[in-house]
Amino acid sequence: MKFSDRIKNFFSGKLNVNQETLDDLCDLLIEGDFGAAQAVKITDLLKERSRKSGEGGLLQLLAKLLLEELNKVKIKDCSPVNDKLTTILLLGVNGVGKTTTAAKLSFMYGNQYNKKTILAAADTFRAAAVDQLKIHGQKLDTRVVAHKQGGDPAAVVYDALEAALSGGTDFVIADTAGRMHTKSALVEELKKIDRIVESKAPSARYLKYLVLDATTGRNALAQAEVFHSAVSLDGVILTKYDSSAKGGVVFSLASELQLPVVYICTGEKYTDMEVFNPEKFVKEFVGIE
Repeated sequence: MKFSDRIKNFFSGKLNVNQETLDDLCDLLIEGDFGAAQAVKITDLLKERSRKSGEGGLLQLLAKLLLEELNKVKIKDCSPVNDKLTTILLLGVNGVGKTTTAAKLSFMYGNQYNKKTILAAADTFRAAAVDQLKIHGQKLDTRVVAHKQGGDPAAVVYDALEAALSGGTDFVIADTAGRMHTKSALVEELKKIDRIVESKAPSARYLKYLVLDATTGRNALAQAEVFHSAVSLDGVILTKYDSSAKGGVVFSLASELQLPVVYICTGEKYTDMEVFNPEKFVKEFVGIE
């Protein structure tokens, strides 16, 4: 049974909030990848709001509270219609789908918005990542800037920016390495790339997106905490969001880290990516048609 069906079934026939209902709902939200403190907060709010306002429909009220939580976090402008050059750095651990996500972004910007992109193969530690990105580039008819394996990732970004500035490109999308031995190594690598972007394209819009696998549950939040404390992230791209993903981590990202989800991926095809819609997500999470 999908998690949304469990939420929907939980509220079936319930007209009033009592402590037993709240405790059971709290446990259910935690199963759905909420943090314990956040689950308690939402259930307390549900109790307070249902009593204060006399609002009918507990499921609808829960959806309203969850949407309010997501809407507290503002998304930094990532509109493809912006005239500035935009550099997007994709971060995350190995296996979350960064390389495929880079290709999906390139397809979205090119196909839907008629924008020109360059893909930067800045994961120079994994040979397969460079080869994979080149294959995507061929399929998408998109330029890929790459160096030899083991090269300097910052130098790849530098060359990609130089090509973008000379060729009227709208987006540089950089796929970065998913494995750093220490947090300090990650910070130093990102600082070096930061300096390159700021010196080479000081007027460009610069976004750092963390790519997270939705099926990893609370572990995704732990990953976000590490990356967000190391570098200032602008948002999250959620991959592999299908029937096996519960989705509660999205609310934890917003509530605990003030990180918005920007895009959501539901499959392997280039078209299986969409701009995150908080209202639609909440409705799907609680099982409202």
